[in-house]
Amino acid sequence: MKSEKTPRSPENKGKKSFVIRIDESTYKLLEKWANDEFRSVNGQIEYLLHQKLVESGRKKNE
Repeated sequence: MKSEKTPRSPENKGKKSFVIRIDESTYKLLEKWANDEFRSVNGQIEYLLHQKLVESGRKKNE
């Protein structure tokens, strides 16, 4: 059986995808927060992870 590859858009180049499992109440809170800041849930998770990496000194702010 042949596996299908998902097309990569330019903004996804170099990004890894993975599955994350979180409880429903956390997801709903995250979804509301993302909507309040005009982001997708995925975009909100990326933003929060980036912020924490910068705050911890593990990543330079770009």
